[in-house]
Amino acid sequence: MATNQAFKALADPTRRRILQILRDGEKTAGQLAESFDMTKPSMSHHFAVLKDADLIVSRRDGQQIWYALNTTIVQDFLAWMMDLAGEGETPRGHAQ
Repeated sequence: MATNQAFKALADPTRRRILQILRDGEKTAGQLAESFDMTKPSMSHHFAVLKDADLIVSRRDGQQIWYALNTTIVQDFLAWMMDLAGEGETPRGHAQ
């Protein structure tokens, strides 16, 4: 998993919103773009950053590009974050 790339991808609110939208299932680039007020090149840049971080996958169907969450990577990243945060552990010096 490319952790640094995932952090870079998640640092932007637009990319976080794209991931939220994709939780409901696969969407075309056009369907995703309808939720944002930005140019096609800007949207393409956000898609590329998310793909580079392996957070989303794409497939071409004729003229359409469909995007979906890469659920395996998202789950791995969340598990890594929980481990980093020490989920389920009591921080030193803090009583429960």
